[in-house]
Amino acid sequence: MSEWTRTTLDQLVKLRRGHDLPTTSRNPGNVPVVGAAGPSGFHDTAIAKAPGVVVGRAGASMGHATYCAEDFWPLNTSLYVTDFMGNDPRFVYHLLGEIDFSGYNSGAAQPMLNRNYITQIPISLPEPDEQRAIAAVLGVLDDKIAVNERIAATADELALTLALDERWEKRIRLGEIATLSKVQRVPQEMSDNLVDHYSLPAFDSGKAPDRCSPLSIKSGKFVIDSPAVLLSKLNPEIPRVWDVVPEGSVPSLASTEFLVLVPGLGTSTHDLWSVVAQRRFLEELASKVTGTSKSHQRVRPAEVMETEVVDPRQFGEVGDQIRSLAQSILAARRESKTLAALRDTLLPQLMSGRIRVKDAEKIVEDHV
Repeated sequence: MSEWTRTTLDQLVKLRRGHDLPTTSRNPGNVPVVGAAGPSGFHDTAIAKAPGVVVGRAGASMGHATYCAEDFWPLNTSLYVTDFMGNDPRFVYHLLGEIDFSGYNSGAAQPMLNRNYITQIPISLPEPDEQRAIAAVLGVLDDKIAVNERIAATADELALTLALDERWEKRIRLGEIATLSKVQRVPQEMSDNLVDHYSLPAFDSGKAPDRCSPLSIKSGKFVIDSPAVLLSKLNPEIPRVWDVVPEGSVPSLASTEFLVLVPGLGTSTHDLWSVVAQRRFLEELASKVTGTSKSHQRVRPAEVMETEVVDPRQFGEVGDQIRSLAQSILAARRESKTLAALRDTLLPQLMSGRIRVKDAEKIVEDHV
């Protein structure tokens, strides 16, 4: 640690508040719009150059860091870096993500960061060469995770194409091939273990489920103790469908915003996932929503179970292909989960200088 400098956040970066851009003002384009929790849509105009780093300024995602590899639009729920002051952008991203900003909350009704209040946060800063070396080690893991996500996305698209409504004649009620699980009793042994928590924020941000203590989850939850498919009943026109296979002996938990669909006899979770993720099915659900607020429109569970889907029992050999693709998706995401856990273990040690880059490189090589 002798070559690291003890300094303050204002010597790392210069930050600026993001800019308002309501969804009604966005134009079709491929410029990422980045808010407190990360990407939240696209626009046709960028106002910040890549590489960039965005930090959540408001709400539950206060302090959440996002790395931007392409020009972007930072929303006013965030702060973004305007000057890296000679520091490595990826290192800055990781360092900002490690800072606990909770003690700098200046909000009343909701958490809020004021950039003028955080300039004197103490940090340890290595020389730029060391910064780049640290970022490179972590980047190997990030890059492999990104590759896995591309593999999963490609397999996901192909599987849905194989199950496309127009290819199959027979349609049935969803309730004929699945049942709803409503188990909410959390087993005693779960209180002493970290569990996978499937939530809407985790899905919308493209992340794996949150790994946390069940005691830290404030909202309602369902217990997933067997393979199931999670289908969001909130704003059903937005496709939020998860194929879940719990690992180990400890069940997973799901937000009650999801319906837990358990496949019936002769149907796998992969079959079930491939038919409830179809655009036609989701559009039919969207026509049955209740609630006047666009952001809180829901569909009743009974209505979901009465809605027609393609009968996956007619798939035959195509079903085998779908299941093989789904297994590839699960394998890729499981590996990403392992790599993310390794990254999250190494990250605080590298960012504090407790572990040297050469040692971290050896650990990473053994896993990638």
